[in-house]
Amino acid sequence: MKAELISVGTELLLGNIVNTNAAFLSRELAALGITVQRQSTVGDNTARLAEWVQSAKQRADLLIFTGGLGPTADDLTKETVAACYGDTLHFDAAEWQKIEAYFARTGRIPTENNRKQAMVPTNGRKIENRHGTAPGAWFTDGEKQAILMPGVPQEMQAMWCESIRPALEKSRPETLVSTTLRVVGGESAIETAIAPLLENENPTAAIYCKTGECEIRITARAANEAEGKAMCAAYAEKFRDILGDDVYDVDVPGPAWTLIRILHEKNLTVAAAESCTGGLVAAELTEVPGASDVFGFGYVTYWPQAKAKLLGVAPAVIEQYNVVSGQVAAQMALGAKEASGASLAVGITGLAGPGGGDAERPVGTVYVGVAKGDTVWVKHLRLAPTSRQEIRLRAAHSAIDLLRRAALGLPMPAQSLSAAEARSAAWAEKEE
Repeated sequence: MKAELISVGTELLLGNIVNTNAAFLSRELAALGITVQRQSTVGDNTARLAEWVQSAKQRADLLIFTGGLGPTADDLTKETVAACYGDTLHFDAAEWQKIEAYFARTGRIPTENNRKQAMVPTNGRKIENRHGTAPGAWFTDGEKQAILMPGVPQEMQAMWCESIRPALEKSRPETLVSTTLRVVGGESAIETAIAPLLENENPTAAIYCKTGECEIRITARAANEAEGKAMCAAYAEKFRDILGDDVYDVDVPGPAWTLIRILHEKNLTVAAAESCTGGLVAAELTEVPGASDVFGFGYVTYWPQAKAKLLGVAPAVIEQYNVVSGQVAAQMALGAKEASGASLAVGITGLAGPGGGDAERPVGTVYVGVAKGDTVWVKHLRLAPTSRQEIRLRAAHSAIDLLRRAALGLPMPAQSLSAAEARSAAWAEKEE
């Protein structure tokens, strides 16, 4: 099935409101195996909306509208779409009673123009709105369908989850099951490695780029959910065979969730000492429920004297090697581990920009140190000078990934030192 999303509202065109509805619906439709071919925004103008609906109706099987169901004169979505689908509207007394009751609960009386919201399809069907005053509508013209929902995100999402998605799922001839692999690395390198697997018809696979990582979404069409899950799991193994340890988890929100789970499973604890990331690692870890069981200490040490006082970084090391150096990152990690008593710790120092870089250490230069037991690993990151926010986020995610690898005992893509070497700084960075 091919679909188009049409958002109605002049306020969207003016940029007064951010359109989050389209992103939500695109994800939901993809999960149902419905292809979204186009997204568009149309202002509150009957002629332009009618013209667009007639055009979109020729291209797609399913049109999904959000917005334009309110009581004001410019809320014309329902009337316009009804005409385009050969339907009419009629007054629904039961719906009007619901609207009156909704207003009464808040001590208000509906005005005459609210009666407009009680107009529902004659041949199609209304969609109950349990969270507002505007019911949705479902129109059908042969094989062509149109679904209308309120523009308020909370109302729209509730209506979708309670009424529309179940109806679309019931109409599917087969079950669709998806799983998402989270993979460390850049999109171009990952896609090159797995290109043949992206051409399969069932299950299908698609790659989506994130900051410092990618998602690989695997979707299987099957007779039932159990069969679909088995197909996805089997196909996921083919990706693991190619990508190895870079696949860090399945169906999780992000790397911090994986690390917290591993720390719980391994009975380990972690501490973080951050400079250029400003506590971003600590923030991401503590977003995860249960983080306080395994994460007890976070240090944000921008000043050299803070690194020395709280983490034991030797001022002579900063003087000799620069505050942005592998030697300092190593001592930050070791100092955080020793001060906190954690099983492992990370130290991060770098240049997030936009200023402060030079020829030797340009913006995007970041060093990450990870300490565990008597070993310290140091990774030199050379991040593209995109933006301060992206550099910080990439550095934080790289640090979390190194902690994951250390916690699991995986090979570390970093220079390995003994704790004694890290303390004395008697080592030189190896060229990668």
